[in-house]
Amino acid sequence: MANRRFLILSDIHANLEALSAVLRAVSRRRYDKVICLGDLVGYGANPDAVVSRLRKIPRLVVVRGNHDKVAAGLASPENFNAAARRSAEWTVSKLSRDNMSFLRGLATGPVDLGDGIVLCHGSIPDEDAYLFSDYDAYEIFQSCAFSVCFFGHTHYPCAFRQAGDSVEFIQFKGQSTELILEEGARVLINPGSVGQPRDRTPLASFGEYYPDNRRFVLKRVPYAVGKARMKIIRAGLPENLGNRLLAGT
Repeated sequence: MANRRFLILSDIHANLEALSAVLRAVSRRRYDKVICLGDLVGYGANPDAVVSRLRKIPRLVVVRGNHDKVAAGLASPENFNAAARRSAEWTVSKLSRDNMSFLRGLATGPVDLGDGIVLCHGSIPDEDAYLFSDYDAYEIFQSCAFSVCFFGHTHYPCAFRQAGDSVEFIQFKGQSTELILEEGARVLINPGSVGQPRDRTPLASFGEYYPDNRRFVLKRVPYAVGKARMKIIRAGLPENLGNRLLAGT
């Protein structure tokens, strides 16, 4: 099928306002797949509503994140900081039985979509690893077979492109940025975070990928960040989880 289009989401973190803004922005567009790279829950005040909203999306493919695993009781929160641990414990009490079951059944990355496209939360070798550096990317290019890998976890919109024996780092800036992949190029792409951006830009971040012409577009949209912050505070969650949304950190 020609002219395919994928929606790429990651790290929603129970932020219903941010997810709703993204879905409104793309409401008139049809996607052959809607991809979520994990961390549906954690930090934010609407875990149950976010999971329910996602489950209604057609052609959805989800890989689990570390916060999903902890909320589902599949991993310990021992490596979380105090605020993340408090949020995880609170999240468990707010999820419906069906949505808890959904989180427990999420796929473990990496997930192979075919056509050389691979999905993961942290990295291909380790779903919980943070992929920040050129060296981390270089090791993945050397050890893993893929053409395009979408990953999340760092909340930072960027790409690592293999260029011969070296790795090129690409930072996505602005409210719409395009990356065209030449034939044979290999790339790791992070679409940033829908619900908790950490690149000092308090706008929801997401991507679109066109596999037939190897084109990726990073997009940012504003959302009711003040409302999301107040929900966190009123829920009795750590205040800094709400305050950081205002600065995009």
